[in-house]
Amino acid sequence: MDRCNFRCPYCMPRETYHERYEFLKSAERLSFEEITRIARVAAGLGVSKLRLTGGEPLLRTGLADLVGELSTIDGVEDLALTTNGILLAQQAARLQANGLKRVTVSLDTLDEEVFHRMSGGFGGVAKVLDGIDAALEAGLAPVKVNAVVQRGVNDQTIPALLERFRGTPVIVRLIEYMDVGNRNHWDRVQVVPSAELLARIRALWPLTPQPGHYRGEVAERYTYDDGAGEIGFISSISAPFCGACSRARLSSEGMLYTCLFATSGTDLRGLLRGGASDQELASRLAEVWTARQDRYSEQRAALGERVHELHKIEMNYIGG
Repeated sequence: MDRCNFRCPYCMPRETYHERYEFLKSAERLSFEEITRIARVAAGLGVSKLRLTGGEPLLRTGLADLVGELSTIDGVEDLALTTNGILLAQQAARLQANGLKRVTVSLDTLDEEVFHRMSGGFGGVAKVLDGIDAALEAGLAPVKVNAVVQRGVNDQTIPALLERFRGTPVIVRLIEYMDVGNRNHWDRVQVVPSAELLARIRALWPLTPQPGHYRGEVAERYTYDDGAGEIGFISSISAPFCGACSRARLSSEGMLYTCLFATSGTDLRGLLRGGASDQELASRLAEVWTARQDRYSEQRAALGERVHELHKIEMNYIGG
């Protein structure tokens, strides 16, 4: 889903995504049947993890039905969802019943004023927390909370966010503010490097690093020494992990991207609606994946001011 009910400045700034902004028409989006077909073909090539994201995926009518279809695909071992949490309380139980395994909720702060600034004036902290509680109650644990950290915006509120979820099955992951797309007016001075955040947090609670769960894991994991749980750091700016990346992204209109910072993609909708067989679709997927050379995060520093000249795909279009 390319739409969202928030207008976060780092993703869908309100001055661009206003009331007259033209989102994709229904016929332009992939149908659930088309999404499921691509996922099934990808699973046949070895893909074992699927994630539904956005925009805000819970705005898509009948999303639980899509979850049900995806959960039956042979080879899919993990099916997750990323959401801003506002609509999660009313949908968590059905999503879990239809086969959803995990959920990640975007929550940048518990401070109501800062939250409204970062959400573009929409939603509220209480509703997001209700959604997290509903996800835990439905058995979608551990819930992960993603917080994008911006210097001078919400970095001072991070300790309170961590304190709220210490001792619970919720894992907070702190994400360096990234230059996804071109519309968020990204400025490196607003990036709080993970190493700096780690030092700040360790001054409050001792932490011990943990080994990764799998190759290509994007978060560096730490546990509290007092046993109060786990936190993670996603450091695309200060510690790029391009070499181990194992993620591809499918937009709601059927474009396949092999990088979050991609400038172009591959049209799969045209293949689907042009009568391509599953074998032809599989061949195209394999061709695109094996030919990928994405290393934007590693090249960012060398690009300097040119990073603002690249026409990168916007975050709401392909997810975070």
